[in-house]
Formats: sequence, structure tokens, C-alpha cells
Amino acid sequence: MFSAPGFQTLVAAVKTAKAAVILQPYLAAIYLIVVVYLTHSYFAYARLRHFPGPALARWSRIPFILWHTGSQVHLKFRDISEKYGIVPRFCDSLGGNGSPIAVVAPGVLLTSDAELMRRMAAPRSRYKRNVWYMAFRFNPDRDHVACERDNEVHAQRKLKIAPGYSGREIVGLEEKIDANVAALLKLIESSYLSAPTETKAFDLAQKIQYFTADSIGDIAFGEPIGFLRTDTDMYDYLKTSAEAFPFFTMLSLFPWLMHVLALDTVKKYLPSAKDSLGMGRIMGLAQGTVEKRYPPKQGELHQDMLESWIRHGLTKEEAMSETVLQMLAGAETTATAIRMTLFHVYANPRVLSKLRAEIRAARPSSPITNAEAASLPYLQAVIKEAIRVCPPITGEMLKDVPPEGDTYNGRFIPGGTVIGYSVMGLLTDRSVFGEDALTFRPERFLGEEPAAASEEQLQARNAAVDMAFGYGRWRCLGKSIAQLELNKVIPEIIRNFDLSVVYPTDPFKCHNAGIQIQWDMWMRVTRYQGEEME
Repeated sequence: MFSAPGFQTLVAAVKTAKAAVILQPYLAAIYLIVVVYLTHSYFAYARLRHFPGPALARWSRIPFILWHTGSQVHLKFRDISEKYGIVPRFCDSLGGNGSPIAVVAPGVLLTSDAELMRRMAAPRSRYKRNVWYMAFRFNPDRDHVACERDNEVHAQRKLKIAPGYSGREIVGLEEKIDANVAALLKLIESSYLSAPTETKAFDLAQKIQYFTADSIGDIAFGEPIGFLRTDTDMYDYLKTSAEAFPFFTMLSLFPWLMHVLALDTVKKYLPSAKDSLGMGRIMGLAQGTVEKRYPPKQGELHQDMLESWIRHGLTKEEAMSETVLQMLAGAETTATAIRMTLFHVYANPRVLSKLRAEIRAARPSSPITNAEAASLPYLQAVIKEAIRVCPPITGEMLKDVPPEGDTYNGRFIPGGTVIGYSVMGLLTDRSVFGEDALTFRPERFLGEEPAAASEEQLQARNAAVDMAFGYGRWRCLGKSIAQLELNKVIPEIIRNFDLSVVYPTDPFKCHNAGIQIQWDMWMRVTRYQGEEME
């Protein structure tokens, strides 16, 4: 009765209708998700529509995530700060001159304004650390001072550990650094000096990190770990720690993953103090040292940072978190500052000649003292300039705007908005550092310009570079120790060695994951044969 084609059409229609009925709940769910997403994106856009920024980034987090998957996100944010920092059509109607603030994702602002950075970090500020900081927990269940989000808890922890970081409570601190500088010089001279007819290339980036890791171990635990002594990456620690930072960056984009990592079924796959290699092994060494020192034994005194922490009431669990932070973050960041200072000095013969002349004229002790190094103006200008052109930490340091919001430079920042820093934008600001802000030129900190810089300009430059270490309540506690290491190791290497880049077209590798990770800085080293520097 039914033709075959007609019957087949009827069957197909029935199947289509049945499929539509089956898929209807799913299609409705997808439709609801799309509507919610678009509504959320619109309101996020509308709340910050009075700020400029890349068009797509104002509606979607996709550009923000993609920028972080590369290795140059700090340069992208520098460019955004420069491009969108002052846009007259956004500022004139608000009665202000504008300031470097831009939208980089829905509900997320980025600034390179030093004054706003200081305002956010001031002691009485109501700004708080964003969940972004949770990504930098080394133990998913425990905070350290660099990721604690509660302002009061952070302040209390900082009071306990700050005296140790200041160095005043570590007996023989300067001598400890001297000993590790001597070990570095001995390693270079005994194993890596090149003869006139041969090149014995060595990775300066690696040896500098051996130095900073051993120095941190000596300061924190009372003895070096042994990187310089063995000339090896002990326990593959440096290799695995470098691999960890990109992972932390991804966690910072999706902080809710920290709750997943805290699950017992997942936690067993994370680095553990029971591991024989990598971060886990260093965690084990730190834990073992802390275990031996708690509870404190009467009459037993040590001359390290851990002793200071115990004296100021740090608990055993807190001490374990802080020691791992020291090793992981302290060694890498200080190493970057030292590497970049040496690289730029030896890449600029004029700077090298001028610096050697200053050291020669000062006739410092051997080894140089911290006070002597601090009194050398050109050395200090060189160090500042190296930190300026390549700050060791470039992460956005996202903060939550207080619920009542904030008004800055005539523009209202709604409560609940997230705002972060562009350190590279701040440190390459042409209005502060001049039109050659991308050039390595230490003289800018001494006022030696085509037209002499004013005292106000010099103060602004010094204050801006100081912001590379944070400010106020969130200022880097390790700054004084990092400065001590820089003051010691830079002059001693310059006094003793000539360095030249082995591969000029590819001088070193670098990956930025909120912290600069550098490797393969291959150098040729010979003993300095110039005029004796006593």
C-alpha cells in the first residue's frame, strides 16, 4: 500500500523526531550555558567599559589564556600597557589625564602605574590577594608567606620570618656568601678556563644557579647543599623546579584545580618528601632539617635563618613551607638578576671598562665587602639597570578590589574587579626612563643624560626599579639577601675573569612563566689579564 520511497521517508521523519526528543534536554542545556556565558560576558564588559583594552579580551578570557601559553606574556602585557595606557577619548570625559590601566580579560584589569601599585599594597589597603596566588602552593593544603591570601594572617607570618630575611639575626651571613662566591670562582677556574687555542664552553646560567641554591641552603640550613662542590644538578632539582613553573602558571589560570590537587587520590602523584629526585627530594631535605630542630633543644644554637624563625615563634609546619619557598623561588630569581647583570656587562665593552675602572679606583677588600660594593655608584646603577630590563619576577600578582570599589585618577574601579601589575610596562615607561627605555644604559640612574636628569626623575627611576621587588605589605622579603649576593659575586667575577658569548646569535634560552627561567647561556671564560685590581 505504501511505496518504498514514501515509507522510507516516513521512517526517517519518525527517527528525526525521536532524535529531537532525545536531544532536546541537551540542546536546552547547551542553549542555557550559551545564554549564561553571553550574559556574564556582557555584564563583565559593561562594568569596565570605561577602561580601554584589546577588543576580544574585553569579552572573553580566551586571549588571556592564550597569552599565558606562550613564553613571552610579560612582553605582551608591556605592549598592552604602552598601547592602552593613556587613551584621550576614555580620559577626557572623566576629568583626568588617564593612567596606564587596561582590560585584559572580563573583570580583569592590568596596570603599570607605580602610584596605583603602591596604593594597592599600602599597609592599610583593603585590596587582597586574588585566588591566583593559590596556584603557588607547593603543598595543596598549606600556604606560605608568598601565597597567603588573608591580610592579617600574612602580616603575622611576615612578622615571624622578616628578621631572618633581614640578615641581622644570621651570624656570619656575609662570610657565608663569601664562601660560596669563593666556591664558584674555584669551580670556574679549575674546570672551565679556556686556553688561547681552545674554547671550553660552560653554561653560566647553570653555574650561577648552583651558587644561589648553595647560598640559600647555607643561609637557611647552616650549610650549602653541594651543587658547587659536586658541579652537578643534585637530585635533578634545578631541572624539575624549572619544569614546575609553567605548571604553576597554568594553575594560576584555573585556580579551582588546586581543590582537585588536594584530593588524596591525586595528591599521591605530586612531589613528595619521600621522593629520591626532583622537588620532592629538596622538600625531604628541608623537612628533615626542620624535624631535627623541633622542638628546640635547650643550649643548642645555630647560625642560620631557621634558628631565627624558631626564635620568633614559627611553627614546624610553617617552617617546612617557608624553607621550600626559599629554595624554589629564592634561588631562581636571584640567579636571574646575577645572570642578566653579567650578561649585559660583558656584552657592553664600554660598561665593562667603566665598571672595572670604578672597582680599581676604589681598591676594595678581597673579597669585597657589602659596604664597599654598596658605595660604588656605577656598580649599583649596573645592577639596577639589569633588573630593569629583565626583572626576575613578572607575574601579574592579581589582587581583588575591595567590595566598595575604588576611584583612581577619576575613574571608578568596581568592587570585585581583579587587577594585576605589568612590571615590564612600569620598567620600560618612556616618560620615566627616557626614549631609549628598551636599551641597557646604566648611566640613566646617575643622571647622565643628553640633558641631565633632574633629582625628581632620578627618584622616580629608583622607586620604579624598587617596585620589581614588590611594595608595602607584599614586598619581597628576600630583597636584602639578593642584593648582598649581587654585591658580592658581580665584582669578584669581573675582577677575575673575562667572559664572551659562545653563540652570539642565540646567547641563551629563556622561558617566562611569571618568573624568568634561563638556560644554555654558553660562555667562554679566560682569566682577566688587565691592570691588577687590588
